[in-house]
Amino acid sequence: MPFTPLASRPHDHSRCVSHALAEAETLCARQGLRLTALRKRVLELVWQSHKPLGAYDILGVLSEEDGRRAAPPTVYRALDFLLENGLVHRIASLNAFVGCNQPEHAHQGQFLICRHCHAAIELEQAAISQAIIASAQDVGFSVESQTVEVVGLCAGCQGAA
Repeated sequence: MPFTPLASRPHDHSRCVSHALAEAETLCARQGLRLTALRKRVLELVWQSHKPLGAYDILGVLSEEDGRRAAPPTVYRALDFLLENGLVHRIASLNAFVGCNQPEHAHQGQFLICRHCHAAIELEQAAISQAIIASAQDVGFSVESQTVEVVGLCAGCQGAA
């Protein structure tokens, strides 16, 4: 029987959120970075599900909570901080963000994105990264960063079809 990633199975998602926030606090403390209340709240919103969340979705939630219009640059600055420090990944095809499962070490993003439920399952396969780098070097290209996005159906959506 194939392994079903956590993002594709029913589970207590509040544990994912609390674990991500605790890891972020530890990482920021270790690196001398400020995890401001806004940065922490944005990270919490990104982790509310395993589905990528857009900046304007985050902005909408913050505006509802605060009762006044949050400024887009503030949200983008918070997302930039979270990206730069490996706490979230950007899913370019969706122009959205998803929490990083392993922020304690730098790695390239590889995602399986369900076209039905929109869950994003993060993979970390060194062989994929190495194959991309080797192929790029073969044609004289120097890879600076990489994000692989694969669209299909997760196990749960396949079963429901």
